[in-house]
Amino acid sequence: MTRKIPVQIPAKTLYLIDTSIYIFRAWFSMQDGITDRQGNPANAVYGFGHFLLQLLERTVPSHIVAVFDESLTSSFRNRIYPAYKANRDPAPPELKHQFQQCRKLCRAHGIRDLSSKRYEADDLIGTLVTRARSGGYASVIVSRDKDLAQLLLGDAQLWDFAEDRWLDRVQAAAHFGVDAAQMADFLALAGDAVDNIPGVPGVGKKTAQTLLGEYADLDSLYANLHHVESLGFRGAARTRALLEQHRDLAFLSRQLTRIKCDVPIRTDLDACRWQPQLGKMQRFWDDMGLGRRMLPRFAKLTQVLQTGT
Repeated sequence: MTRKIPVQIPAKTLYLIDTSIYIFRAWFSMQDGITDRQGNPANAVYGFGHFLLQLLERTVPSHIVAVFDESLTSSFRNRIYPAYKANRDPAPPELKHQFQQCRKLCRAHGIRDLSSKRYEADDLIGTLVTRARSGGYASVIVSRDKDLAQLLLGDAQLWDFAEDRWLDRVQAAAHFGVDAAQMADFLALAGDAVDNIPGVPGVGKKTAQTLLGEYADLDSLYANLHHVESLGFRGAARTRALLEQHRDLAFLSRQLTRIKCDVPIRTDLDACRWQPQLGKMQRFWDDMGLGRRMLPRFAKLTQVLQTGT
């Protein structure tokens, strides 16, 4: 029996998969001995495939997109700040090959895939969430990336599939301590070591939450900088001085943390419609030499598509 989704999902919903998280998760969690028919490592493809088939089985989406990242060193953010994500090691060759196989996997399973060398996956997701909203669709972002919380406006939700944790705008505010609309400003103040974003030195998460509890955004905060000391929290005078000293760094950081929602991609909602073909799916796994391994998972999806249960 298919496990039901524990939240209310509108009939018109676009699912957006932040694939990198789940491919890396599969790469680190699956045993190394899994190979394709040519003897190439296939543990990430196998693990990602399990995730994808389970996702399709649970949701049976009308519209879905798999978004891939190709801009680790070439996004517009790297030109603004060359140190952006410079702390990340490139994927090893055997994993790069599997990323391409995972794209083929998505296409074989009737899922539209997207990527860009100039824009990150977050920007593509933000653009599609915006287009979905204007088209009367809700969005479910399948990811655990905190940066994407800034997109949780209207009917958008963030689904950490591995933990089965759902966040809407209200729940995200409780979880992160700031409103979804303030997430870019929050990260701009507190910094983000994962993406090598400097933030304002000496201003941590708690202080950033306090400041954004009083001011709607970075612009409002700096327009009222002379009032910060009167907020009365411990270290308020020092915080004001730090904000004043690092004004340029704060606004630079927000350029890095703010997701672009107007990327010029040629994808409309019709192109995001899920078009499953069971024969094509099965051939992909058979050609990979993983048909027997994937049979139990594939059989469950087949049952759901054929019987609805």
